[in-house]
Amino acid sequence: MGLGALAVAVIAAGALLARSGEPTQLPAAIESVFPRPNDAVIRQTVIEVDLRIGYSADIYVDGFLIPSTEVTFIEGTGVTRWSPSPTSVYLAEWSPGRHTVRVVWRSVTGESEAGEFSWEFRVQ
Repeated sequence: MGLGALAVAVIAAGALLARSGEPTQLPAAIESVFPRPNDAVIRQTVIEVDLRIGYSADIYVDGFLIPSTEVTFIEGTGVTRWSPSPTSVYLAEWSPGRHTVRVVWRSVTGESEAGEFSWEFRVQ
């Protein structure tokens, strides 16, 4: 019975850690972000911004504009991704602590629309 209780405790702790981010009202142009605001993540984390179709975005990490040559944008889905790498001009790997992401988006079709959204997460 002790092992069963331990297994339940481990699963519950994992679920709590996996849901460390707080629910956040995102701007209409952004469908989701990862990591979520206030998430605690591992050092291999990839920044992901899922925009509505018809938008593109620039990603700033800790105040630095990530060069478009390092960002992956999947036009058909509106997903923009970036992660540190040894070839990055800005960051080879995540350092432990808090990091700020700022996304500046603009519409690429239809009426001109632009905006921005910022959040923080923590690397363990």
